[in-house]
Amino acid sequence: MNLYIEQAVADALVAAARRAAPLEACGLCGGRDGRVSVFHELANRDASGEHFTMLPEDQFAAVKAMRAKGLAMLAIWHSHPATPARMSDEDKKLAYTPGVAYLITSLADPSAPQTRGYTMRDGDAHPLVIHTIETQQQGDAT
Repeated sequence: MNLYIEQAVADALVAAARRAAPLEACGLCGGRDGRVSVFHELANRDASGEHFTMLPEDQFAAVKAMRAKGLAMLAIWHSHPATPARMSDEDKKLAYTPGVAYLITSLADPSAPQTRGYTMRDGDAHPLVIHTIETQQQGDAT
C-alpha cells in the first residue's frame, strides 16, 4: 500500500515532533484518495516521552473540520522523540481504528528525522510506502 504526503504536511509533522520533544506529539492527518493534505496537531494528554493519548473532543473537532472540507481521516500520527519510527508493542495494542494508516516520526537522529507508515492487519504492523509529493496549492483541489 502507498500513501502520498504533501511536502507541507511532511514538514509540519517534523516541526510538531521537534516542538514537543522530549515528549511525544500526536495528531490526525486527512485528505482523499490516499493523498494526505492536512495535519491537525493535537495535545498529548499524557505529556509523556513514551506514549500518547489524544483527547476525544480534540479528535472529534479535527475529524469534523476535515469532513467540512470534504476530506477523510487517513492517518493517526505520533512522534518517537528518541526511538526509531517503528510500531512499538504499545502502539500495536492501541491501533484499533480500522482503515487508517499509522504514521510515526522519529527524532532518534535529530539531524535526519524519519517518518514511516504502517497499516494494521491481524494484530501486526505492515509497512506502507510513503511518497512525499508537491504541496497542492489552495484552489487546485477538485
